[in-house]
Amino acid sequence: MKTRIILCGACGKMGGNVLSLLENDTEAVAVCGVDLFPKEIGIPVYKSFSDVKEEADVIVDFSSAENVKERLEYAKAHKLGIVLASTGFTAKDLALIDEYAKSVPIFKTANLSLGVNVLQALCKAAATVLGELYDVEIIEKHHNLKKDAPSGTALMLADTINEVFDGKKKYLGGREGIVGARDKSEIGIHAVRGGTIVGEHEVLFAGEDEIITISHSARSKRVFAVGAIRAAKFLNGKPAGRYEMKDLLAEENN
Repeated sequence: MKTRIILCGACGKMGGNVLSLLENDTEAVAVCGVDLFPKEIGIPVYKSFSDVKEEADVIVDFSSAENVKERLEYAKAHKLGIVLASTGFTAKDLALIDEYAKSVPIFKTANLSLGVNVLQALCKAAATVLGELYDVEIIEKHHNLKKDAPSGTALMLADTINEVFDGKKKYLGGREGIVGARDKSEIGIHAVRGGTIVGEHEVLFAGEDEIITISHSARSKRVFAVGAIRAAKFLNGKPAGRYEMKDLLAEENN
């Protein structure tokens, strides 16, 4: 039986990518959408979850971090899984997500791209080998409409690297003025915004007389739609809890 999806943010660019991919998907289908600005897209679209009539298994949320409680509450009331594909969540939002994860299965990751999750693993391996001898700097680039900085993915990469150092590294967002010599306890994180850049992340391990660079570039938003659909299929039928890409990959490769 197909995984039935409610697509939140259905009329946006990411919603369009998801619907395009689902046209030929034999394992998942979008039964309806929710969007503040409904339009004709081939499935029923409602302005609010309170208007939804269709039965579903999973919510895929590409709307925004704002008002996430509404989506979580609907998922809890209707016993649905939910894939949170947005970024920019506040500390309060993340605490709320953790609370709802006690009642419903929630898939939350900073980046739904398979390539980025490989990048994450490579960065952790590099940090383990290189240790304190190399300075770490992260540069992320996104389109000029992105609201949050640094990106959730850049922070995810920093957190992954920091695990190797028992969380002792502090994050420095850019530099300006006479800041003095670089502190060894820093991980620098730098945000670039411009044009229609989909998403680029570059991690520099800078040592004495050599630099190791590990990078990922998304050439279209389609890669994130692919990941969201995979996450929805994975989440269908799962017990309550927090899930992320490493859980999906472990199950697919088991």
